[in-house]
Parts: sequence; structure tokens; C-alpha cells
Amino acid sequence: MRIPINPPEIAPPLAPYSHGVVAPVGSRMLFASGQLGASLNGEIPEDVEAQAVLCFENIKAILANAGMSFDDVVRFTGFVTDRAYFPIYGAVRARYVAKPIFASTLVIVSGFTLPQFKVEVEVTAMK
Repeated sequence: MRIPINPPEIAPPLAPYSHGVVAPVGSRMLFASGQLGASLNGEIPEDVEAQAVLCFENIKAILANAGMSFDDVVRFTGFVTDRAYFPIYGAVRARYVAKPIFASTLVIVSGFTLPQFKVEVEVTAMK
């Protein structure tokens, strides 16, 4: 069982996540590479929400291949190219994750490998 860590001595998280997460000893770990908003056929939607959905769908497939689900994710790292994309990223993540028992970081970056990309997501999972 994962244990959320949110010390009362610091400000609460700015969104649905935990400041820290303790994972069970002996857990199997998965480190997923950052996933960009490209479909299987290489199409890149213009819309940031559609790109974020593709990122999370790709992660869902990686987790499933490892015998895991979003319930096993202990850390999300999101990267967006515009501060305005933060609430969109958060709303999409909320569709995939029921409980905020994970650590989270969001970074605003100047760009990715192709200029069409607007969001990238990576995870660490433990089961």
C-alpha cells in the first residue's frame, strides 16, 4: 500500500497530488520514458488536450504491458510548452487517476523534439 506524505509544516499541494509517497518494500518498479502526444500511425494532433490524452493512453499501455495500472503510479512528471496548458494537463490526468497518492512535478519547457508537441508525460510505478 502506498502512503501519501503531506507534512503539516509545509503548504498543501497546489493540485491533486501528494508531496511524497512511500511505496511498499519489495515492490517491482517501472520507469516509463516520457510519452509525447503522437498516435500509433505518427499523427500529432494540434490540440493540447488530444495530445495529453495520447500521452496518458501510451502510458496506460506501458503500464498494462508491465501488469500495472495507474493505481500503481507513484510519480508523474509532466512537461508543457505553455503555462496555459497546466489546467488542461491536470484535467486529463484526473480522468486516468482516481486517488492523488502520487508525487508530481510539472515543468514548463521551451519545446520538444518536434515543434508540434505541446506536452510530455513520464511516470514511475511500483507494484
